[in-house]
Amino acid sequence: MTLSIGELAKATGVSVRAIRHYDRHGLVSATRACNGYRYFPEQAVTQVRQIQRLIAMGFSIEEIRGFPDCMRLIEGAAFCPQTQPVQYQRLAAIERQIAELERRRARLLKTLSQGVEK
Repeated sequence: MTLSIGELAKATGVSVRAIRHYDRHGLVSATRACNGYRYFPEQAVTQVRQIQRLIAMGFSIEEIRGFPDCMRLIEGAAFCPQTQPVQYQRLAAIERQIAELERRRARLLKTLSQGVEK
């Protein structure tokens, strides 16, 4: 069974535009009918949901493209030995961002406390 792009969008809650983007970048595969319409295998539902999870974790399309099938084709997959280094790099980047935000917050709080009338 195959799904039209609209059916895939409805099944995953992802926009048609996003699915086209994933297709363009080779994250999902569609066959084209003679009228040019895209048709996706049922497995694309799992793939699109997993792509959304990985994006929500902060991974880019390019990083996801480099992930092996154990991460891209299994819905809910959180770990593959091949992706561990990239996952640790992403975690380190997120921790750096958090630290920077905490520094900014502290500076702002200090500035605000100096402006409070006593």
